Amino acid sequence: MTATPQDQQQQPKTSSKFIVLVAIVAVIALIFGYQALNAKPGAPKLDFTNIQGKTIDQQSLQGKVYMVNFWATSCATCIKEMPQMIASYEKFRAQGLEFFAVAMSYDPPNYVLNFTETRQLPFQVVLDHQGKIAQAFGDVKLTPTTFVIDKQGKIIKRYVGEPSFDELNQLLATELAKI
Repeated sequence: MTATPQDQQQQPKTSSKFIVLVAIVAVIALIFGYQALNAKPGAPKLDFTNIQGKTIDQQSLQGKVYMVNFWATSCATCIKEMPQMIASYEKFRAQGLEFFAVAMSYDPPNYVLNFTETRQLPFQVVLDHQGKIAQAFGDVKLTPTTFVIDKQGKIIKRYVGEPSFDELNQLLATELAKI
């Protein structure tokens, strides 16, 4: 069967409509993809039990800026950064900053307790016995890893390794000042 001149004229119109439709779909996909890439993931909905056995429920953290720092007593960088973590916490504690130092599952509880007592850590220290907290935060394996969570419960920054404390303190000041 041979194509008539009329069929040949319609073919480009159909092709043009198809190309326009594909372009529209591509633009929509780009817009939604860009928004998804820039969306801040929510912090896991977890309750924390500190080493004194007190449970801090997720609801009590609503509307607060908080940090979750994964560390271990065997991690030299964790030990090195701890005085600066304490200083940052002390600087912003009166403004409502909450801080959770989550000891990794492989860290012996008596080491964590000893470190907490001898260094007089002023914030909540949590044992992650089964690794569920680390897993909920994206399967954290490297220490130190620190998350900053905003008042809406969104993770706004993840630091792997020792953070720049000037940057961290500026971020905390900005987030705590937000209403």
